[in-house]
Order: sequence, then C-alpha cells, then structure tokens
Amino acid sequence: MSKNENSSSIASKDQFLLYLRAERGLSPNTLEAYGRDITNFLSFYTKPLTQLVKEDVINFLAMLQSQEYASSSVARALIALKVFFRFLKREGLHAEDVGQLLDTPKLWQMLPDVLSSSEVELLLNQPDCATNQGIRDKAILELLYATGIRVSELCNLSIYDVDDDQVRVFGKGSKERIVPISARAVAAIDSYLAKVRDLHANEEEKRLFLSLKGKPIDRTSVWKLIKAYAKKANITKNIFPHMMRHSFASHLLDGGADLRIIQEMLGHANISSTDRYTHVSLSKVHERFKSMHPRWAN
Repeated sequence: MSKNENSSSIASKDQFLLYLRAERGLSPNTLEAYGRDITNFLSFYTKPLTQLVKEDVINFLAMLQSQEYASSSVARALIALKVFFRFLKREGLHAEDVGQLLDTPKLWQMLPDVLSSSEVELLLNQPDCATNQGIRDKAILELLYATGIRVSELCNLSIYDVDDDQVRVFGKGSKERIVPISARAVAAIDSYLAKVRDLHANEEEKRLFLSLKGKPIDRTSVWKLIKAYAKKANITKNIFPHMMRHSFASHLLDGGADLRIIQEMLGHANISSTDRYTHVSLSKVHERFKSMHPRWAN
C-alpha cells in the first residue's frame, strides 16, 4: 500500500471512530476496543480499501486465531469490522458492504479444534516425573484439564487456593469462583508440593507454580511447555494453552454436563459465551446418531 493509500485508510478509520462517538454513543471502552481492532486490521491489510473482499477479512480473523486470541476477541473484531464496512459503504468508500457477506458459521469454522480424550491422555503422560520439572509440568497439565481454568488464572494461583476437592480462582475482573478438581489433579499437585516446590521457593513466595529459579511461572512459559509436550506426543494440531480450556468444556458437554454448570466452572458471565462450545460436540452427535439410527446402523 502506498503512503497516500495508507493515509486514506487511517483517515477512514478516524472518521469511523468519530461517527461512532458522535452518532452511536458507544462507551469509551467499546470505542477503544473497536479502534484497536480496526488498527490491527489495517496493519494486516496491505491493499487499498476499495479492493477489499470478504476473503481478506476471513484471513485476518484466522490470523488472530493463530495468534491465540480468545474466540470472544475474534468475535468482537468481526463485529467491529462489520460496522466499519457498513460505514465505508454508506460514505461511498466501498462499492458494497463486505460485512454482509460474512456469516456466523465462518467464525465458528475458525474456532480452534479441541483435543480428543486420547490426545489429552497422551499429552498428560508426556512429563517425565523422574525429574523436578516433569513433576511440576504434570501438575500444571492435570490442573488445566481438570478445571478448565485460564492459563493466566493458573499462573496467579497461590498455595492456599487449592484443597482436596476444589480450587479458588480469581478470574476476569477479580471475580472469585470455586471450581471442583479431580483426585488425579490433586495427587499431581501434592506430589509437586512435596517434592519440588520448596526446593525453589523462598518463604515469602506464595504463588503455587514457580520456575526452577523460584520465580512465579508466567503464561509464556506454560505456552512453551504445552507446545513442547504436544510435539513430543506427535500431536499435529496447533496446540496452545487455551486449547485445554476448550477441550475441558467440550468433553464435559460430550459427557452430558449441563451448559449452566459448565458456565459456572468457566467463569462466564453470559451463557452465550459458553454456548460457543456446543458446536465442537456436533461431530459427536453425528457419530451417535449414525450408531443409533436404524437407517444408519444397517
């Protein structure tokens, strides 16, 4: 894109935000989020806006997903872009409203895959529990899959937040919730606490999971260890930390758990956020239908 074309795109964005502020009355937080989404898109899109087609938008959203954006963030970006494209059409800056060509199924197709139960089992069996790092990593993986908590929530857990049957989690907006935990995950955490953690922790440090240098573990470190174990397990899917959360929710749904219970465990304020996981289970529904329906069974 030439300098003039880039300036034109930026000017269009500025006009759009002014329009939202003046005529739509959106909150400052929403305006900031929309502005950030449009800026990201214009950084990604290298052609004049007049040449924009729906595939460009789909590629952008897929790029966000590949960079491990939460599906709620991808959905918000899609909404921001659809409003932006409607504005471009109204102002004569594009011949058609590209946003009208984008339907919701396109978004669901970009949502990350979940791990199958066998893949999860394979992943959880990769840490070498004859080593201190393996003992710690086993506890991390077991806890992520057992509870569906976010990696950021796991990194912020203190040694006082886990007991024999539940975990106290502080989620978005510092909202507290209680999540049940499996005996297997508790056993892995107990092993880590008994054999490893105190070797690296000072008395003042209260975080549950620490690096081997005694510092609180961070999201990047968890991402790297999950990637490494997935590679070791020969799992070819694009693994990332949030995938454990997706798998947790999907497997609960497959097992017949009520959507409201899953909502509580994930810490979703709105049931619509939890509902996105139902699409993952459609393949399971189809499999069951084929095995049970007389026309498919014979």
